[in-house]
Amino acid sequence: MSSRRRLRIVSIAHPATSSEAGRLRYRHLASRPDVDLHLVVPEVWKEFGRTIVAPPSDESFAVHRLPIRLAEAGPMKWYLHFYPALRRLLRELDPDVIHLWEEPWSIVALQAQLLRGRAAVVLEVDQNILKRLPPPFETIRKFVLGRTDHVLSRSPEATRVVQARGYRGPVTPIGYGVDLVTFTPADAQLPKNSSAPLRLGYVGRLVVEKGLDDALEALARSNSAATLSIMGEGPHEAQLRQRAQELGLRDRVDIQGWASPAAVAAFLRSLDALLLLTRTTNAVREQFGRVIIEAQACAIPVIGSTCGAIPDVVGDGGWIVPERDPERLGGLFDDLTADRAELRVRSQAARANALERFTYDAVATAIEAACRAADQSRNASRTLRPQRLQASR
Repeated sequence: MSSRRRLRIVSIAHPATSSEAGRLRYRHLASRPDVDLHLVVPEVWKEFGRTIVAPPSDESFAVHRLPIRLAEAGPMKWYLHFYPALRRLLRELDPDVIHLWEEPWSIVALQAQLLRGRAAVVLEVDQNILKRLPPPFETIRKFVLGRTDHVLSRSPEATRVVQARGYRGPVTPIGYGVDLVTFTPADAQLPKNSSAPLRLGYVGRLVVEKGLDDALEALARSNSAATLSIMGEGPHEAQLRQRAQELGLRDRVDIQGWASPAAVAAFLRSLDALLLLTRTTNAVREQFGRVIIEAQACAIPVIGSTCGAIPDVVGDGGWIVPERDPERLGGLFDDLTADRAELRVRSQAARANALERFTYDAVATAIEAACRAADQSRNASRTLRPQRLQASR
């Protein structure tokens, strides 16, 4: 039997509105005997043209679906939303820790800091580009970071950003988790045809920053007959189709729309390698690349660019090429076509990378450890404060 005090955690997280992926980390966290978890999500969330309605909870832990205000207002979009009912809920629950899966300049992060009461605050951060935000967001960020007890950081670059904006406390690294029930390797009894053309793929938004133009140019320069299958939607789709036709790739490139997680997994298993060729700009630096670990969980290696967190997440489970370098990329396509054994080696390393570093249990462990450390630190400071006052009299 555990001797640790049961920790009440309230996690506020708009990414968990959907039960398909955002909730899985919380199921692992809630299953721990020393955690009393309450999850707060928007009743309705709008993102990238989609409207997501939080489903009625059938979880083993409490999910509070609350209305939000200012869901789509202003240029910062989702960073303006807040929960009118949050004050009452926090008073009722009296949490030990408030965990925020929100960025530090968001209105909801400010709201949580103002309503925290005795709770410690743990903040999960992704932003890896240091830039001054327009008023009032820069002021909000400094206020929130100055009062945060512990940070969960997606990357070293994200850590440097919050430290540059005033955070001085402890940091725990955290990755994303992958659903190992959905994203599984193909049946070992059905080996891929080694004489077939190299089958490459991409899953994600169709925007120019994702570097798909480089993939098309590389295909055109390559001596191999490699093909490219794209799953996703976005404003760059028409230009991609036109460019593929201009390069004579019409029969080697296909594009399809979004699909369910199970369909995405089946698509990934059909590939020899996944591409994620994000280009660094003043506004874009890959923060993680969740599709990397989904592909690797399916034992599909990844060809990634040098942008942001991509090289660290890919690890040994793939190859890294310079950004905006179709010639180098096309050469890699030729090499992999000629040496399928290298694909098999990286396939095994990809699966191992996902299992060792990016399970939902690993995510839950990081969250619990940070929350418990923040709670203990806050309790210790409360104990020391009366002693200091007494000593000064």
